[in-house]
Amino acid sequence: MTTLDRTARTTGALYLTLGLSGILGFLLVRSRLFDPDNPAATLTALVDHEALAHAGVALELLTVLAQALAALWFFRLFRSADAFAAGAIAVFGTVNAVAILGSASLLATAVAVADDAGLAPAGDQEATVQLLYVMSDNLWGAGGLFFGLWLIPMGWVVLRSAWMPAGLGRVLVVGGCGYVLSTFVTALVPDVGGWVDLLVVPATIGEFWMIGYLLVRGVRPLAGASSRVSIPAPSTAP
Repeated sequence: MTTLDRTARTTGALYLTLGLSGILGFLLVRSRLFDPDNPAATLTALVDHEALAHAGVALELLTVLAQALAALWFFRLFRSADAFAAGAIAVFGTVNAVAILGSASLLATAVAVADDAGLAPAGDQEATVQLLYVMSDNLWGAGGLFFGLWLIPMGWVVLRSAWMPAGLGRVLVVGGCGYVLSTFVTALVPDVGGWVDLLVVPATIGEFWMIGYLLVRGVRPLAGASSRVSIPAPSTAP
């Protein structure tokens, strides 16, 4: 196994960790604790399921760690193919990690407030924990902008390098654009409805395709060389 293949496998493992921790923390644990329409139910859930609430914070922190490391390893993997695109993946991924870090801090504060009414302004625990969870949700929503942005150069470098199937690159670019568009649509029309989730379907397909390809196949730098065309210099011979 070459160094590039080892880097690809590590990148795939980090990306898989990112996906699993995000699914467990944001989609599963949060849904059991946060009721967007009932602050009292949110507070009760935090009090009755304190261990689960702490696990939710830990999962968000794991998501931050996996996102930051995946961003760095993608740079390490693709920098020889296209340094600019690889750098863009690293920058956009790191910004997204910072957004999720802010969310984790808000969730940790919500758990603390649920445990100690003295931390809540005017002693209103219900309103405070609800506001903290809403802010956390909005950080994830705003962070979606950069999560979409990091997929676009990822797809571009796949197409540019020809190290992976061209279809994967196209799906990633389309998925990244869809993610960015969905972020703005949700911001402009908060009650847009569930159809907006369709915009991120290509991103989900592309992400799991990328994870599987990195873990199973790695990269193929010799199987397609590069899509860049090398133009020979004109002859100086008389």
